[in-house]
Amino acid sequence: MDRIGMRTPLVEMDGDEMTRILWALVKSELIEPFVDLKTEYYDLGLENRDATGDAVTREAAAAVKRLGVGVKCATITPNAQRVEEYSLKSMWPSPNGTIRAMLDGTVFRAPIPCAAVKPFIPGWKKPIIIARHAYADLYRDAEMRIEGPGLAEIAFTPEGGTETRREVYRFEGPGVLQGCYNKDSSIRSFARACFGFALSQKMDLWFSAKDTIMKTYDGLFKSVFAETYEKEFREKFEAAGIEYFYTLIDDAVARAVRSSGGFVWALKNYDGDVMSDMVATAFGSLAMMTSVLAGPGGVFEYEAAHGTVTRHYYRRLKGEKTSTNPIATIFAWTGAMRKRGEMDSLPRLQAFADALEKAVLGAVAAGEMTGDLAAMADASPRPPALDSESFIAAVRARLAAGLSAEGAL
Repeated sequence: MDRIGMRTPLVEMDGDEMTRILWALVKSELIEPFVDLKTEYYDLGLENRDATGDAVTREAAAAVKRLGVGVKCATITPNAQRVEEYSLKSMWPSPNGTIRAMLDGTVFRAPIPCAAVKPFIPGWKKPIIIARHAYADLYRDAEMRIEGPGLAEIAFTPEGGTETRREVYRFEGPGVLQGCYNKDSSIRSFARACFGFALSQKMDLWFSAKDTIMKTYDGLFKSVFAETYEKEFREKFEAAGIEYFYTLIDDAVARAVRSSGGFVWALKNYDGDVMSDMVATAFGSLAMMTSVLAGPGGVFEYEAAHGTVTRHYYRRLKGEKTSTNPIATIFAWTGAMRKRGEMDSLPRLQAFADALEKAVLGAVAAGEMTGDLAAMADASPRPPALDSESFIAAVRARLAAGLSAEGAL
């Protein structure tokens, strides 16, 4: 059978540990037998980031800007223990933080619904989509260890102007200091992306922050959202029968838990990081969430919105079978291929992405699932847990059968 052709490569960013193993399996078993896959490859594994002084991460982000669509595996952000474990030259920053800083934009994360798995919060009948600002804040901060008594200040010197200072704290002993920033232009792009996405989905939009405490910092986010809504989106929202509202993040958490779902929840960078994991887990699993960074100018980066599954990786190194869920990784690839097909007018590539997702969800619905989902399956008796390779094999069988029946190849 002829494989489905591509014109423009995807930017492929490989990762670490168990997800790196799953990445290779997904490519070799579920994509390359059916697609003449074209990628521009970047190894973002921790060893290669260390060897290149993290230049490879910046090169990958630049490639996404150039080619328009990237797909990324989960990667390690090293802490002190990882520096020792991998004998690193430096405690390199988060690859996701670096890429997002270069691409700007908004990360949209949505649960992957499956009838076989019920949400942990029974009232959640419809998906909650997290819209996470993907620029700066804590992910581009400056930090300092304070060793003893002294005055900490923030200072700003406008070009051609006079320096302004503000006291942060007068330390009486050791401590820590942190500074972070954001920009009007990025916040405004974030707001427009959120309103536009909610309108396209015909879903209410919430935005939450903590302007009662961070009156200037979070207050700017709040005012930009309010201004953008009034000037550009109020009439469109009213015509679509949807609404926008702002509330404090602690109130939003309480409202979300009591809700039935069915809204877009816009959050600042770190807040979105935390809440997307909460929403994904409550809907079933961290491995059951899609994630795409949509940047200004029409660039897109798809990724698995979870970690490198270190515990399973160490078991794998001992020769044990693991039941690691590859669904988020598969959906990162399908999202990227669907977008590439859309941008290059390749309907067969788009149809293949749809068929692969259908095969995944069909396998789970039939009781073919990894251990995390089997433990939560809404069935009696509970289905047996498949190891990762067996699950991927089950998906491949369904995919091949579905493509053959539909005459897609």
